Amino acid sequence: MALIKSNVRTRPVARYLAPTGTFDDLFQQFESLLQPMAQRGDGGYLSPYPVDLYEDGDNVVLEMAVPGLRPDQLDISLEGRQLTIRGTLPEADESGGEGRRYWSKGIVRGEFQRSVTVPSGVDPEKIVARVDQGLLTLTMPKVVEAKARKILIEGQQA
Repeated sequence: MALIKSNVRTRPVARYLAPTGTFDDLFQQFESLLQPMAQRGDGGYLSPYPVDLYEDGDNVVLEMAVPGLRPDQLDISLEGRQLTIRGTLPEADESGGEGRRYWSKGIVRGEFQRSVTVPSGVDPEKIVARVDQGLLTLTMPKVVEAKARKILIEGQQA
């Protein structure tokens, strides 16, 4: 298997004569537009760190895939309803030898940030976070709302 694809892209005439040459150029341009968003990693489906946010009884729960990250590589903050998770996956150690020759490189390394808006009514003082087998789980208890009750007027019987 070759590390470098056919040189159709490097030969202008061959690129336009190839059946997929024009489409290759189109996809390359589209990919270059999306690349900054994917590297930014701050949200949406392009993030390499997907998030689930759901309600479960008395809690709002956020689960985020953080493969390869330890708790000390993560920073979590809540400002108003904006929950922000920052982290750093260190660059691969490429010291020694001639370095690495990648056949495929899909692991996003370096700093990332992911922000989500949590529903109102979360008690920020009682949020619990844990990392287990590459899954960050934040359990955010809901604020206990006052229960409706009947108010008696003086002199009125129950």
